[in-house]
Amino acid sequence: MIIRRIATSLSYGVCQASRHLSSSAPISEDRLQTLDDGTNINYCTTGNGGHVVLLLPGALGTGRSDFTPQLEGLNSMGKLTLVAWDPPGYGKSRPPNRTFPSNFFERDAQAAMKFMQSIGHDKFSVLGWSDGGITALFMAAMFTQNIQKMVAHAANAYFEEEDIDMILKVKDISQWSARMRAPMEAIYGVDYFPQLWNEWSDAILKIANSSPDMDICRQRLAEIRCPTLIIHGSKDAMVASEHPDVLNKQIQGSKLVIFPDGKHNLHFKYKDRFNEVVEKFLLEK
Repeated sequence: MIIRRIATSLSYGVCQASRHLSSSAPISEDRLQTLDDGTNINYCTTGNGGHVVLLLPGALGTGRSDFTPQLEGLNSMGKLTLVAWDPPGYGKSRPPNRTFPSNFFERDAQAAMKFMQSIGHDKFSVLGWSDGGITALFMAAMFTQNIQKMVAHAANAYFEEEDIDMILKVKDISQWSARMRAPMEAIYGVDYFPQLWNEWSDAILKIANSSPDMDICRQRLAEIRCPTLIIHGSKDAMVASEHPDVLNKQIQGSKLVIFPDGKHNLHFKYKDRFNEVVEKFLLEK
């Protein structure tokens, strides 16, 4: 059933994170940073290498729920410092609660830049997954002097009808199984999770309907100057298969890696290979 397949992809990361958190990997305790505008940012870190990387989670995701396999295994050479944040209004980066204006991806990009500068990092790389991949695209286009390298995993710069169909299929969480809802309910509560998910879904549909070509940031791809790695799974049920090719063609000098059996959350199932590919890209001269 398509809803079960997509919902599994969305929640798999949260389920797996609970298993990984008992690892002995030296991941910091969650920390709270309050920005000048009063925005609270929860985050965790690992490593002390000279190359700093910000991990940008997907829709409603957190640094730990979406990137525990990377926090534990990406820095095999000890040359990276990984920072995983909860975007404003997600996870423990509350209050305030999340809002979804039409420019929320760009707003997240600006908040991420302010956050990183507030903890002492003016130049760094970004690794974004799904919604976080879109935020990474914005950051690379907006902050060309600050972003060293970008990894965009399961990202898109506009919507296809196929993408919207997928959103509509998972919009009603009452159609999800209890097992599929449980991870997000653990983060947001039984009552708030469906409200937040519905607000996110409505925001995505509003963005898609705001222009004839359902654009997000396609026109900004030409502004990206940093070395870029695009990762996508051939069996991704949430992001149409044409998107990685479009990104690869429109981001100058970018590299594309396709996981033939990868789904939306391939950085969990194929974590070792994913981490190897990403770390090699980040560290190569």
